Amino acid sequence: MADDGFDFRPGAQIPLQGGGGQTAATNALASAAYRDSPLASILEANNEYHESTVKPGKISLFEPNLGEAFCRAVEARTLGAGRKPLIQSFGADPQTVVEHCLAASRIRKERDGKLRLIMLVCGVLFLPGLLLWLGLFQVRKMLSSGKGKRSSWMGTLLLVGVAVLVAVLMFRLPLTGFLGLYLRGMIIAPAIGWALARRLCEATAEDMRSRWDGLLSGGGVAAKIPEAVPGNPDEKAREDLRHSLAKLTAEDRSNSVFYAGPKGILGMGTRWGSWQMAEELAPKAEGAEIHPFRSWDVIRAIDTQLRKLERGPLHTGGFPPASIQHWVVTPVGEGAKEVARPTGADVDTFLIKPHEITRICNEQQFSAGNRHYLGIQYPLWDGQLVITMLVTVTVLYKTLRVEVTGHALGPVHGLFTTKSKPPVIEVPKSIRFWETVERPLPLVDANEVVRLAVRAPLTWYPPILDFLGGKLGLPEPFGVRHVWAGQPWRHRFMADDAMRAATPVLRAVHTAALRVLEENGADVDRFTNRSMIVSGMVQEAAPRKADAYDA
Repeated sequence: MADDGFDFRPGAQIPLQGGGGQTAATNALASAAYRDSPLASILEANNEYHESTVKPGKISLFEPNLGEAFCRAVEARTLGAGRKPLIQSFGADPQTVVEHCLAASRIRKERDGKLRLIMLVCGVLFLPGLLLWLGLFQVRKMLSSGKGKRSSWMGTLLLVGVAVLVAVLMFRLPLTGFLGLYLRGMIIAPAIGWALARRLCEATAEDMRSRWDGLLSGGGVAAKIPEAVPGNPDEKAREDLRHSLAKLTAEDRSNSVFYAGPKGILGMGTRWGSWQMAEELAPKAEGAEIHPFRSWDVIRAIDTQLRKLERGPLHTGGFPPASIQHWVVTPVGEGAKEVARPTGADVDTFLIKPHEITRICNEQQFSAGNRHYLGIQYPLWDGQLVITMLVTVTVLYKTLRVEVTGHALGPVHGLFTTKSKPPVIEVPKSIRFWETVERPLPLVDANEVVRLAVRAPLTWYPPILDFLGGKLGLPEPFGVRHVWAGQPWRHRFMADDAMRAATPVLRAVHTAALRVLEENGADVDRFTNRSMIVSGMVQEAAPRKADAYDA
């Protein structure tokens, strides 16, 4: 494959046009790597087209939290050997998200390494006592998971009652010597290990939450991944990771996209509007002929005209610099679980070469095959809104059709934009008992310390934890940005931006198309009339579900 040999190229790295300032969506998605929320909360971010799944485990003590499961799933999906193709993340930087997943996993590995040592000294050497305490915590968790406060209190009372009973028996053991000391240590050592583990877990939780909040505050939290920086040519694992991250960025810049029916173009969002100008080609003067021209000539003129949109006649803001790209669109089924990118001599580092794009534009306008679209894209609201207007030109017999479609990708789900909340409990005041005050609780409770300590010895082989505790299933075809995106129509200003962009883009497209027709001796009267009609239609106040054909 032409794409497998991709790596960093020597020379200066040229930044992409329109790529700056897209930090809000990126940071929101990256913050999931540091979250300690329950894993099931990710299901709140599901939408009608893309749904995450949570596979339950065998033992609840091994359940991962949201951050652990998110990092594990994203790393395996984006960096795993033989992974399936990814969908582009317009308005976000997928490499940054993956790097934060790696950084969060590294922090957890350092914590788990220390927890393994504590478990060895205070747990494995006193294994019967450890199993006894773990059994009690598992029973307590099962009781606490029941409905109502009664179940929770029963679990707590059971643990306290057993602890008191064990403490009393320690002073009345009939055994002496080494066996008596071991039995007492069997009860005390796991408790001491738990106290040490709690201090360690509390410090790590504070660090993770500071990174979580720092990303959402725009503080520029850096992802430290020294394992992706080879120190010498013999460090194959680090070189492979560096290569995988470079390949991830290269694939994100591909000019090949996929149309999945009502889901729209994957990564760009659903098509909310479609406007067409289709009229018969006729010579301007009777008896004359139209000078030969091709679809690519019209597209090239439209490309030139679209690049002038940022230069308006008035100094009132207006359009920011846009990303203008020639796309090759491949149709896939609505329920497709994977996609296949074009390969071969016409593809270089996931980019389809210009001569192949020109051929598709001129020749593949009907029946099977990929199609060509010229797109102008505006990542707005710090990447939370991505407006894409696509233009396609077709000629069938004597009919020239210029079609403009509008796609909008909305903000990431609110789950990813919520900051951490310190755990608190409401207690009555000492004097004015009818009033309550919030008292802060530790970031890591007893159950969480036990869960982390139990998982620590097995983190060296994640498939075991996936089997015992469960895992997160990502929506397919997967892209970091679009699978957790909502519709922009519930946000007033985002909806306004999407609809306002359509009219000037449409008029620029029509102006360029009419100029090409006039230069080549075609009668433009019918096209001009049709253009005025379409310009009136585009000013409707509401978006339509164009892909559903229900408008």
